[in-house]
Amino acid sequence: MIILLVDGNILAADFIKKGLSENGFQVDIAGDGLAGKRLFETGNYDLVMMDIALPHIDGLELCRQMRQKRSDLPILIVTGRGNTQDKVAGLGSGADDYLLKPFHFEELLARIHALLRRRAPNAAGRSFKAADLEVDAFKRTVTRGGKSLQLTATEFSLLVLLITHKNRVLSKAFISASIWGIDFERRTNLVSVYINYLRGKIDKGFDVPLILTVINEGYMLKEP
Repeated sequence: MIILLVDGNILAADFIKKGLSENGFQVDIAGDGLAGKRLFETGNYDLVMMDIALPHIDGLELCRQMRQKRSDLPILIVTGRGNTQDKVAGLGSGADDYLLKPFHFEELLARIHALLRRRAPNAAGRSFKAADLEVDAFKRTVTRGGKSLQLTATEFSLLVLLITHKNRVLSKAFISASIWGIDFERRTNLVSVYINYLRGKIDKGFDVPLILTVINEGYMLKEP
């Protein structure tokens, strides 16, 4: 999952980037509003974080411009401006959430996971296809190469998450928050265990594996 961070305080931005990278996110940094706009227009971001006080283009205007172009993009304002008028202006410009500096990093992670869960596609009643894999979210059936596969409820939810984000790397943190509603802890291997369960049913016996591990980043369902 790729995050765009727009913040004029480079030291603070580097600190946030380090923490998010350790939790499985890829982060691009822009030091002003104009640079942030350029990155936004050339990248495909899953979430944007921005301060309000930015050089060249202020955060409120940048937020409005981004919202006009992508209605589904989660935008989190992270700023030192904490009065009611600033919060109202920030949310009114199109931001989904507003976090006041200084903050605990755990709260930042929780806000990010909540915004990404909210953005996750509503799969109910939909069907999905990747190569010879077919998933019917309404009937809750899975077939590959015409062969019916039996999945547990958790395995099915994990597969739907992967296939709705096919060809994109999902971090362990995002998977954990999306499936179990909890923050990922490195000392646990819950995500890896269920990925292996799913591989045993989706890929075993087929020539082309669909569920791939991206080292140091996470997992993806890749369509050949």
